[in-house]
Amino acid sequence: MSNELQNPPSWRNDTVLPLPPEVSADAWAVDAACSGNPGMMEYQAIDLATGAQVFHFGPIFGTNNIGEFLAIVHALALMEQQGLHKTIYTDSYNAIVWVNKRKCKTTLERSERTQKLYDIILRAEKWLHSHPIPNPIIKWETSRWGEIPADFGRKK
Repeated sequence: MSNELQNPPSWRNDTVLPLPPEVSADAWAVDAACSGNPGMMEYQAIDLATGAQVFHFGPIFGTNNIGEFLAIVHALALMEQQGLHKTIYTDSYNAIVWVNKRKCKTTLERSERTQKLYDIILRAEKWLHSHPIPNPIIKWETSRWGEIPADFGRKK
């Protein structure tokens, strides 16, 4: 379907991006990238109404799944801070499960190299345990909609 989309669609005035009809533009898309797994990881959020980058974090040594998890928590915390109630799209089923369970279930080895990341994970888990999650977190359907707008574009 993504090949049929115009940028922007002529019938859609809520976004500058070529979003499928079923995707809300009143949303942020999050994604992570990792050079190797584990490797240097980063994540970001893109506002689907404007196409603007909302935030970017990294690079830091970690895994893609950790980045996907942290991106959702970062989006939730920032939306709460700014008084926003938007949908969050992610292409990571694992990250959705981890956020809903309020626990990053990574198997990344704990070491001096990963201690800073583990500190960030702990902070994210504490935030999740002390805050409600009022925002819808929706799985981005890559096979139907193409790459998520927050994708870093580095796939081969």
